[in-house]
Amino acid sequence: MSSGPGPIESSLSEFSPTESRLSDSRLSEACLSSRLIHDEGFLRVRKDTVRLPDGSTGTREVVEHPGATAVVALTDVGNVVVVQQFRYALGQVFTEIPAGKLERNELPLHCAQRELREETGWIAREWAWLARVHPAIGFSNEKIEIFLARGLTQGAATPDAEEFLEVDAWPVQRLLEAIRTGTLTDPKTIVGVLTVDRMQRGEWPWPEFELAGA
Repeated sequence: MSSGPGPIESSLSEFSPTESRLSDSRLSEACLSSRLIHDEGFLRVRKDTVRLPDGSTGTREVVEHPGATAVVALTDVGNVVVVQQFRYALGQVFTEIPAGKLERNELPLHCAQRELREETGWIAREWAWLARVHPAIGFSNEKIEIFLARGLTQGAATPDAEEFLEVDAWPVQRLLEAIRTGTLTDPKTIVGVLTVDRMQRGEWPWPEFELAGA
């Protein structure tokens, strides 16, 4: 764990992590043409013709996503703040860490702070980048940056008009058991919980926290 937070005006506020990619020209696919087939709301869908590794052509449908952030917010006793909400596409209630999509030109850290405050009312004093998730690699370019937050103080939640949430704080062990039994299936939450569990066990190092205005 870090010895202490950094300055308030820190590099974390300009967070833009370097994304490493596997590179192998033998497996790469090149776009030959692209056609937009849906552009409504915050998602765009395009249909591309691509050259495959063996020289033949194929088609790929891609859902373009503006990107998102999620927050593993730790209480003073080490519990994780979670929200429960109904997800219409799958017709059921899911337990998740707070999260939301990036607004235009919004920095990931600012998005994470905004979503934590709006969805739960909690405001965190210390922040660190935790992990990155590509939750739908088969058909979407969506990328979720996961942050770790601590030093929580309670404020008033202001969820979106069409957003209905229940907020709680679960022990990591309860979340692990939910993952094991298949009742917690949200990938960003699974990655965040498993990462924090390793850190709490002392198997992985804690990131450097920095003070950041909320």
